[in-house]
Amino acid sequence: MQTDLAPEFKGTPDGETAEAILRKCVHCGFCTATCPTYQLLGDELDGPRGRIYLIKQVLEGQAPTSATQLHLDRCLTCRNCETTCPSGVQYGALVEIGRRIVERKVERPAAERMQRWLLKEGLPSPLFAPAMALGKLARPFVPKALQDKVPAAAPPRAHHWPRRTHARKVLLLAGCVQPSMLPNINAATARVLDAAGIQTRVAPDAGCCGALRTHLNDHDGGLADMRRNIDAWWPQVERGEVEAIVMNASGCGVMVKDYGHALARDPAYADKARRIAALTRDLSELLPELVAALQPKLRRADARKLAFHPPCTLQHGQQLRGGVEAGLRALGFEVTLPLNESHLCCGSAGTYSVLQPELAKQLRDRKLGHLGALEPAVIVSANIGCIQHLQGGTTTRVAHWIELVDEALAGA
Repeated sequence: MQTDLAPEFKGTPDGETAEAILRKCVHCGFCTATCPTYQLLGDELDGPRGRIYLIKQVLEGQAPTSATQLHLDRCLTCRNCETTCPSGVQYGALVEIGRRIVERKVERPAAERMQRWLLKEGLPSPLFAPAMALGKLARPFVPKALQDKVPAAAPPRAHHWPRRTHARKVLLLAGCVQPSMLPNINAATARVLDAAGIQTRVAPDAGCCGALRTHLNDHDGGLADMRRNIDAWWPQVERGEVEAIVMNASGCGVMVKDYGHALARDPAYADKARRIAALTRDLSELLPELVAALQPKLRRADARKLAFHPPCTLQHGQQLRGGVEAGLRALGFEVTLPLNESHLCCGSAGTYSVLQPELAKQLRDRKLGHLGALEPAVIVSANIGCIQHLQGGTTTRVAHWIELVDEALAGA
């Protein structure tokens, strides 16, 4: 695709990056076939190719409008189009640049600005935990729309962490909302790793991975979150005390693995960010060696049928496919993927389900239809956002796959 950047973007980091991405696009349109919003709306401007044209126009000097902003807002950033694209267009990076530029040029209504501010400041805040605790108490008495955002009470083992020490150690990013919303995911991760002879550490000063603010167009705030996490992890990394930084939320994993790119122009953090990114592993990447260590501890297979929803951040963002299913099957679980549209987004996409609730619910119900056709006892996934979003639309239990492994170990 030919480009002619406006003077304000020539020679700038965003301009250079965007131009290089745009020039890879050959207008083929393969991306529209796998774009969730295009599937729902059928509008070229609500697919990757149309959004690429909108961003190109802005970079070439055309003034964006509120309609431009809406079409970019509707993108889930699922990156399914990247998996499909034969030319290797890095659409995810391009749409983030486009959103940042449009955000500076188009003023949002006051209500939208307040909503987005509350999300980016409230979710990572220390006040989120007491608010979530209050929400869980009030859950039976609030409307269904609010119940969907508040999980039921955590199981008793949710705060039981192993106390043994091991020679092998990893760092775990606890996350910003996961410890309050679904604390059993982190505890189950620590217990399963402990059973495999690996000690889990959490750096107290590490918090939100940076995705929340970044995807809400607070670029500087997202970078500040990344630097804080690097500072929190660096002493143990520098001393060689940990062999990996483990992510049990694939949305966090795809962001932390991108730290090296995000901070490449920061002389104080560039080298550290690359090291952190290189050490980062999704929990599923540990599964092959976990299987070997855990198999002798499992006396019999779990007979429940599981349906697996692979998050977009796992299968498209990190390009990790098949590992969870293979690992669970090796441990004796019966796990299947939907026959249709297992590659499509469930509609959660971080704060998307709050900011675009109608589209998010349509995608959720479409996904649950395919998952429900498998008649599973439990639906499993690998990202807290997907888990809570799907649970809001079904009475079938939705859990992280590591929780099922933990339960099998406890049962054995």
